[in-house]
This record gives sequence, C-alpha cells and structure tokens, in this order.
Amino acid sequence: MGMVINTGILSLTAQRNLGTSQSALASSIQRLSSGLRINSARDDAAGLAISERFTSQIRGQNQAIRNANDGISMLQTAEGATSTIAGNLQRIRELAVQSANATNSASDRQALQQEVNQLASEIERISVATEFNSQKIFDQVRNKQTGYADTTKDAILEGLEGGWLEISEEMIRKQYGISAGGNAISIELSTFTDGAGNTAARVVSSVGATGPGTDIKLQVDLADFATPNLPNGGTAPYYSDRIIAHEMVHAIMATGKSWGELANDGSATWLLEGAAEFINGAEERIQADTVAATLADDITVWGSASVDYSSAYVAVRYLHEKIQAAGGKGVQDVLQYLQNTAGQTLNSAIANASSGAYASQAAFVADYNTNKAAFVAGFNFSNTDTGAIGGLDVDNGALLTAESVVQDFGNRSGRDVLSGFAETWEEVSKAGGTGNYMSFQVGANAGQTIDTAIGGMNLGSLGLSTVDITTVDGSSLAMRRIDKALDYVNGTRAKLGAQMSRFETTVNNLQVSSENMSASRSRVLDADFAKETAALSRAQILQNAGTAMVAQANQMPRMVLALLR
Repeated sequence: MGMVINTGILSLTAQRNLGTSQSALASSIQRLSSGLRINSARDDAAGLAISERFTSQIRGQNQAIRNANDGISMLQTAEGATSTIAGNLQRIRELAVQSANATNSASDRQALQQEVNQLASEIERISVATEFNSQKIFDQVRNKQTGYADTTKDAILEGLEGGWLEISEEMIRKQYGISAGGNAISIELSTFTDGAGNTAARVVSSVGATGPGTDIKLQVDLADFATPNLPNGGTAPYYSDRIIAHEMVHAIMATGKSWGELANDGSATWLLEGAAEFINGAEERIQADTVAATLADDITVWGSASVDYSSAYVAVRYLHEKIQAAGGKGVQDVLQYLQNTAGQTLNSAIANASSGAYASQAAFVADYNTNKAAFVAGFNFSNTDTGAIGGLDVDNGALLTAESVVQDFGNRSGRDVLSGFAETWEEVSKAGGTGNYMSFQVGANAGQTIDTAIGGMNLGSLGLSTVDITTVDGSSLAMRRIDKALDYVNGTRAKLGAQMSRFETTVNNLQVSSENMSASRSRVLDADFAKETAALSRAQILQNAGTAMVAQANQMPRMVLALLR
C-alpha cells in the first residue's frame, strides 16, 4: 500500500468501526434505559409484530376479566331478586295450606287472602323494578313462563297431573277391585281430535283374539276441554274429571287377561261402556236423553249415541243389583273375573258372578229387557246423587254429586301419578320464550361470549295471575300452581348460580391465559439485562479503543513528511 496524504484509509476504517461500536453502545443504552429489547421496528420487525399481537390479546383479556366480573355482579343482582320472590311464593303457599284447613271461617280466609294479595303485588313490583346499571334484568314481555304455551293444555295437564288420573285409578280399584299391573300407557293431548262436541277422550290399544291389550293410549281431544274450569274440569252437564274416570275404566280393563275375548265381542260393548259410566254415575244423562229413549234402546246393538251410554249404564246397574241379590258383591265380580282369569267370555263371567242365576249374557239381556222399565222407575232423580257405584242411590253409601263423585285432588302430582301404569306423556311445547337475552363479552376476540336469557318473574310469567285461597278448592289449586312457579323460580336460580360459577371459571382461565401471554410477550419484547450490560461494556471498550485508533490513524500521514526532508 502506497503512502498517501489525501485519503486516510486507516482513519476511515477506524471511523467506520467507531461508528459501529457507537451504534451498538447507543442500542445498549436505549435497551437498558427502556427495559425493552425492541424499541422500534428496526430493532426486530417480526418480533415487533408478534409482540403487538400479544399486547392486543393481553389487553383484551384483561378487559374481558372486568367484563366477566361485571356479569357476575349482574347475575348476583338477579339471583338476589329471585331469592326474594321465592320467599314470597313460599309464604303464599304456606297461607294456602293454612286456608285449606277446615278450622278457618270464610272471614279467616278473606284475611289470609289479603296477605296473599300484598305478597303477590310485591312479586310483581320486584319483577319490574329490579335493575342493574339502569337495565331491566327480568323479561318485561310478561309471557307465561311456567307450564305450557297452550293454556288449555296447561289446565288439562294440571288436572291430569294433579288428581284426575290418580283419583280415577283409586276409584276403580276401590269399587271394581281391578287395577293394572305395571302396564305401559301413553297419555296424549294432540294426536286425536274429532272436533268439539264429539268424542272428548278415548282409550285405544292393540288387542289380539285373547289376552291383555298392548300399546295402551289415553288420548284427550282438547277441542272438548276448551273450558278447563279446574278442579272439576267443567260445569253441568260436562265434567272433564268424570270423562277421565270413564276412560280409565277402559284403560284398566284393557290390561285384563280376557280383554281380547271381551273387546272382540261386539255384543258386549254395553258392559264396557256401562261399567265406565257406572264408576261416576249417569242419572243426569238418562234425564237428558229421557227415560223413554233409554228404555227403547237395545243394549246389544251399539250405536255410540248418548242414549246408548245411558241404557248401558242402566243395564250394568241392573246387573250389579242382581249379582248382589245372588250373594255376590255386584258388577265388580264380573270385571274381576275377566281381569284375572284368562280365556273367559262375557257369558262365562256373568254365569260365574251370578252364581248361575244367568247362564249366559243372552239370559241376562232377556231378564233386563223384561224388567228395565220397573227398575228405572225406582231411580231417585230428585236428589243430587249421580247414581255411581258405591253412592247413595246405588249402594246406600255417601252422597256422590256431579262435582264430588271424582275428588278434586290426589296425593301425587307430576308425571308419575298412576301406581298401576308406567306412564309416558306426550311432549307438548312448553311456555315462555328466550327471556331477557344478554350476551357477555368474555374473550379478547369477537364472538367469545357467554349468553344468558332471564325470563319474566311477574305473576303472569309465573302462572299466578289469579291466586284465590278464599275456598278450600282454591287453596289446593293455588298450592299446585305455586309448586310449578317455585319449580320455575328455583330452576332460574339454579341457572343463574351455574352461570356465575361459569363466569368465575372464565375469570380464572383468562387470568392464567393473560399471565402466560405476558410471559410470552416478555420473551419477545423485554431486554435481557445481563446480556445488554455485557454488550454495553463491550461497546464502551470498543468505543474507547476506536476513538484512540482514529487518533492514531489521523497521525499516519505525518510519516510522509520524513520523505520530504
């Protein structure tokens, strides 16, 4: 390399290296002073992009934690209100139980009703006034939330679940001595209809030539139950509870060992329908059809008209009396024989039950036709007894009126009210919609939500628009309706509690996730002080050395002067 003056190569080299070490020194000082490894995009472009995504997630999750805690606070407010409502419902039920007691006078029940009214008003107020951050918590649409969307179905289900089925089964067991043996039965509300004023309910089953029936179904035609009027299910001359008792006779008879023989004998229909009418009495039906038309009807030719039921009832009641005269218990002897003995016909059942007084069904029919006018003439149509088996007119028992012949309420409720059957209930649409829908943002990204819907808590939603405990029946009905309302309120409370637990779990998960993401971002973004202090020391040494070398390099051209001396 030649010796030159104009271009100081060594100085330039020293200056370049000094600039490099100066840049390294500046970077180390910046990192150590900020604590960050990446202070600008030039430090690490990819790392900066990654760390910014981490920052978005961390900040989003931290806000989601606050959101979830706010959600817990809102749900706690809702749960507190439902707790108060549940307490009021419990008190109303307690008052209903008190009012149902015979020791209370009419004025006592009116006093109890006053407290019920105040408690009900408070439930209504709570349902409207409960707010969180100026937002209504409960659904204000006031749709019915308990029971079923169709109010007729709701009332009929209330009757079936609350006593009609249970009481009917018990009546049949007591008066006829027959019961099912664990057979399956399907209870249906929408699979059959022939319009209002026709068949109100029916029992259908699959039956062979002999033996019990299978696939037994009780089908209710809601068109004929359009005015529920619980607890009796109607008013004179139509009572839904008595219709259910009639059909339950068919259902239990269908489980009998000789059901096939009986069901396939068209001339025996009078016994089937007459026994079903006899369980709750039909004297009013006879009066409506007229005695003359009833006596003119041929029981061996079934026509499905009202008068056919009237004449069948009279025939069964006549058979009941004749079997008792022969030393038996009555028509129950016929029914028990067919129920418990396989391969028997109505002929053999009548002969057996009457101790030979009638050799066959034909012998009984002949005797009945001869004497039925005189028999009906002995009926007492002037009193309120229905002429049911076991009642005042038939067996000199208790007075059984149209409303009392089937008791109003049973001891069981719900979907398992029959002891002799395994029930399957048709699923019908439940009441209520989605309720007051709320979506809580509990994640850092769109769509990461927890949704909830809180239904109404007003009296209409609870199915308690009318709570009347001024009568015994009203008190009993109130108890059952309050039980449904409590089921709904308690279910809502359970859902709120479960969601609060879910929010707490979400908060815990978000905290762990935010912690882990912060650690990940730290590994990308934060400065390693041990490494950076070492780099700082190196850069400082190089800076000092570089400065010295620039000074030395700047002295090199002076050596050219030696050549000029």
